Amino acid sequence: MSITGVAYGPISSYSRVRILHLVQERPERTIGELCDATGLHANTIREHLQRLIEGGYVIQATEHRTTRGRPRTLYSAATGAPEASSPIAREKIAGAARRGDVMRSILSEPGSDLGREATYQLDALVEHLEESGFEPIVDEDRMTVDLTPCPHAASAPEHRPMLCQVHLGLMQGVLTQAGGPIAAECVLASQLPEECTVQLKVAGQLKVTGQLKLTGQLPLTA
Repeated sequence: MSITGVAYGPISSYSRVRILHLVQERPERTIGELCDATGLHANTIREHLQRLIEGGYVIQATEHRTTRGRPRTLYSAATGAPEASSPIAREKIAGAARRGDVMRSILSEPGSDLGREATYQLDALVEHLEESGFEPIVDEDRMTVDLTPCPHAASAPEHRPMLCQVHLGLMQGVLTQAGGPIAAECVLASQLPEECTVQLKVAGQLKVTGQLKLTGQLPLTA
């Protein structure tokens, strides 16, 4: 089932979002576990996982067994941490930094006031969001990313919290993989479904009281 009626890369279907949400919640999922949680056939799960791996959102590893039996393949979200780093995500981030440097050179524009690492983090984040169907506007003074109009505004209200959580997790994964002081804090409360603003934070700053944080979900206005 399409999320919005428009395809946006590897996470263009609700089933794929559900799978990604499951591996974000708990790493090292098996095909069987994902089948049980979603009700999807194993072959369908494998197809979705392959697309997510190709997008740099999921990694796979072979189970280490101390007993007899064929090792299972385990699937986890690519969080950008050393033990959960996707080579495809690394390549994307390096490419974003190169393209950002070229554009800044052409336009004679400086990088982020927060420094070189933060500049490359924002390069990677903006490219990721554009690839996902968003039109991001970064405000470095307020440390926000305006994603209005949200391409998922037409989604069922009951699906919005999970969609927001998955995208927030993806944003944090990109920022972690790029390496630097910026992290994704929360999705701010909104009055209209098409409105979406993500609060960022800089290492050492106090957390913002938000509506949806990486550590859990709270209801959003839909």
